[in-house]
Amino acid sequence: MNHSKIAIGSDHGGYEYKKIIKKYLVQKDYTLIDVGTDSNESCDYPIFAKQVVAMITSKKADKGILICGTGIGMSICANKYKGIRASVCTDTFTASATRKHNDSNILCLGERVIDIDTAINIVDTWLETEFEGGRHQKRIDMIE
Repeated sequence: MNHSKIAIGSDHGGYEYKKIIKKYLVQKDYTLIDVGTDSNESCDYPIFAKQVVAMITSKKADKGILICGTGIGMSICANKYKGIRASVCTDTFTASATRKHNDSNILCLGERVIDIDTAINIVDTWLETEFEGGRHQKRIDMIE
């Protein structure tokens, strides 16, 4: 059983992928905290980005996934908060690199940018890749 807790949120532009990714991660025994949205109705992405950030900073979740049309808006919003390293990923290389080198704790995806199979592969890679530490920790400390 996987004991990682993942906070997940989307706006209307990422809602369809959020539903699919949630179902996939539940099948892999992840515990999910869904902060919304719950429909395709237009809504404001910062609301959901802030809620995922709050789950991580309060240690109620280990990592977060945010999905909007491009992933960019969610990333910009989440990265405003101390201790958050949100990364937009469009392929498995960037997903691996951002975990190994940046210890990213929020994955941002764009439903209008990548297909769902790519998104699932990115999620798997991001969740399964460990932070390398070492020289990379020094750089993260410089960010903080």
